[in-house]
Amino acid sequence: MNIPSQPDPVRLEIFKNLYQFIAEQMGIVLQNTATSVNIKERLDFSCAIFDTSGLLVANAPHIPVHLGSMSESVRSLIHDKGNSIKPGNVYLSNNPYNGGTHLPDVTAITPVYIDGANVSSSPIFYVASRGHQADIGGITPGSMPPNSTTIEEEGILFDNFLLVEEGNFQEVQLREVLADHRYPARNPDQNIADLKAQIAANERGVQELQRMVSQYGLETVQAYMQFVQNNAEEAVRRAIDVLKDGAFTYHMDGDAVIKVTVTINKQNRSAVIDFTGTSQQLSTNFNAPKAVTQAAVLYVFRTLVDDSIPLNAGCLNPLEIIIPEGSMLNPVYPAAVVAGNVETSQTIVDALYGALGVMAASQGTMNNFTFGNARYQYYETICGGSGAGADFDGTDAVHTHMTNSRLTDPEVLETRYPVMVESFGIRQNSGGKGKYTGGNGVIRKIKFLEPMTANILSNHRLIPPFSLQSAENGQLGHNSIQRNNGNEEILGSTGTVEMQPGDIFIIETPGGGGFGAASS
Repeated sequence: MNIPSQPDPVRLEIFKNLYQFIAEQMGIVLQNTATSVNIKERLDFSCAIFDTSGLLVANAPHIPVHLGSMSESVRSLIHDKGNSIKPGNVYLSNNPYNGGTHLPDVTAITPVYIDGANVSSSPIFYVASRGHQADIGGITPGSMPPNSTTIEEEGILFDNFLLVEEGNFQEVQLREVLADHRYPARNPDQNIADLKAQIAANERGVQELQRMVSQYGLETVQAYMQFVQNNAEEAVRRAIDVLKDGAFTYHMDGDAVIKVTVTINKQNRSAVIDFTGTSQQLSTNFNAPKAVTQAAVLYVFRTLVDDSIPLNAGCLNPLEIIIPEGSMLNPVYPAAVVAGNVETSQTIVDALYGALGVMAASQGTMNNFTFGNARYQYYETICGGSGAGADFDGTDAVHTHMTNSRLTDPEVLETRYPVMVESFGIRQNSGGKGKYTGGNGVIRKIKFLEPMTANILSNHRLIPPFSLQSAENGQLGHNSIQRNNGNEEILGSTGTVEMQPGDIFIIETPGGGGFGAASS
């Protein structure tokens, strides 16, 4: 069959949707077969398809910080294990220095072969699913410690671990790794159940890709993988055509600074995104792995595209990203990174929007709340206000930018854990006023019914989300404890606290910044 040098527009649309549909099917399997609240209820997972060299082809619309970084994990596997990869193998990785985001986000990677391929042949594609494990060890239940200073304190690191060998699940070896650590995993049974769900999700992707190859032929499927990436590249170049140079300096609560300069090359229709001048690697855990920084850049430029394209490697081709090694956006081992994925990723996005002048800061935090003990471990991110833009108001009570998860239904939360949702509502007037007003944050109150350790990892408790064009900033967030005896305790941006029965943890999330001066 003759493979066209240019895509047929109708077929391009068909294949673009087919690849995304397969990733969505993987996500449905993962949600239906997982056991943890994190994956089943909050949907803190992502699924995607990669070409033979590990470049992202298509994904389901899951978690942006996962999707822009997973390609690095797949390419790391190919680089490390390329010669030993076999049909029926599945690999496990959460290494933040090799494409991982933070340790709770564990990626299962499955190579895809043509049916009947011999062992010496190479995979034709890869599929991967990344799920946030409720606990992967570390110094606090939930593996999101506010005060970690090294990666070891955040949990167990997997670096291309062989999870399934030629169809055989390596449970004994996996349990050994989960237990053999200074801070072992607290609930290995749940880890294993969720990882089996990820394996099943990948297997659905394998089957669907093999079916696609059987229907259309390998050459056509691979050609259109490239065409889909080329189409995304051209869409990003069109978005770059209307952008101007810009720079922004973003101050975080912990004195860290993110500097970004965007330089547009009109002739090449390309952009240089330079983070030179950003703070050096931090002693805290707000370091963002390089893959997270890249994911944030990819997300911003994808959002500037009006066309319906899947987020993929083609989006990166017009972009040159400069991230100094040893900075907080490209840290080296053994830097702590747990907040870099969830908090710093948000500030990178807002800094880029600020440099491009298109949108005020959103809440700039995921308000990461974890609690647990030896028996229970729970994690959630809490919504807030989104920033206003040149012709739109911000939105109240939404998960913004690099997170796209749900909040657990109160009925599920109260059934599975000894807590009560005391109240949950919009925090009125917390969005910045302006010609266009930032979205409002929320107030969430959780009452504890058993003694537990609770943790908050957040930002914008000291420095408000910025506005643009003479509008007002968003309101600061606020963390506090209302003790059963009536006393109130104020917490900072990050904190660990022991909760007793009757104590209430109160999280007030920031509003988004406004855009444009309000008319008098």
